[in-house]
Amino acid sequence: MPIVPSRFRASGLFKDPHFSTIYSAKIRRVKGITQTRERMELPDRDYIDIDWTLAATPQGDNIKKVAVLLHGLEGDAQRPYILGTAKLLSNHGYDVAAINFRGCSGSQNRLYRSYHSGDTGDIRFVVNTLVTRAYNHINLYGVSLGGNAVLKYLGEQDDIPSQVTCAACIGVPADLKASLEQLTKRENIIYRTSFLVHLRAKYRKKMQQFPDKMNKEEYKKINSLKRFDDLYTAPAHGFEDALDYYARASSFDYLDKITIPTLILNAKNDSFLHGDCYPIAQAKNSNIIHLEMPDHGGHVGFYMKGEFYYNELRTLEFFQKNM
Repeated sequence: MPIVPSRFRASGLFKDPHFSTIYSAKIRRVKGITQTRERMELPDRDYIDIDWTLAATPQGDNIKKVAVLLHGLEGDAQRPYILGTAKLLSNHGYDVAAINFRGCSGSQNRLYRSYHSGDTGDIRFVVNTLVTRAYNHINLYGVSLGGNAVLKYLGEQDDIPSQVTCAACIGVPADLKASLEQLTKRENIIYRTSFLVHLRAKYRKKMQQFPDKMNKEEYKKINSLKRFDDLYTAPAHGFEDALDYYARASSFDYLDKITIPTLILNAKNDSFLHGDCYPIAQAKNSNIIHLEMPDHGGHVGFYMKGEFYYNELRTLEFFQKNM
């Protein structure tokens, strides 16, 4: 324990994983939220953009809390799953810092490198910066790729600030190689095609920035997600190749080292996730990892009637319980 029994129940078309995934990503709209952008300079002379939503209600004199939100592959801080969470948490007294990974905020980052699934350095820098701003409760929230990065951050180091009190991660591909294998299935062609279109466009922009490191001949070879990782992700971020990247960047092997309460919410019918992405054995033997596996929800598509989704309400509940 804890394997957490889920209260989430999908109905109608939302029992279909593809409908719930696509509706939630492409059709859902979150209104009534204001974001203010901060450009945070990084030690390596690059930058990330953080979109802030401040608490709608005053925080107490002795409690200053912030939630750090991280999006998925080729997402940004304006995705519905980020906006919905930001709005709900800010309504309940949290300042919200929604991180755009390098190159995901609408402008190119400065360096040849960008971001990847196991990229924890920028998370560490942001968290440490927030500590200096007198936040005494820092909660982390990651979706898909961002969830993998959060889990790896929590498990790979012994010096996490004491102000970091808990985390919630949604739709997490904790085993990257297994998740890639899942995405190559015929049923997932629409998703991998969309990712590949975005990643090829990113490669073209990088090629204009760094013509000495990239070329059109390599660009023409990018016909799969693995090929992109072989040609760009791995060499740009210090990995030998795509397989080395998947092995070293996966969060699965770091879960046993996490020391703060952490919720992992993975739907059983998430078409992005291979069976190896569900850390059942780790959760059964842990008092820290809370694994919840609803029957439905697709990939981050936990639709509920009303303004907010189940993953957002569940995250707020988990954060409040683990203050």
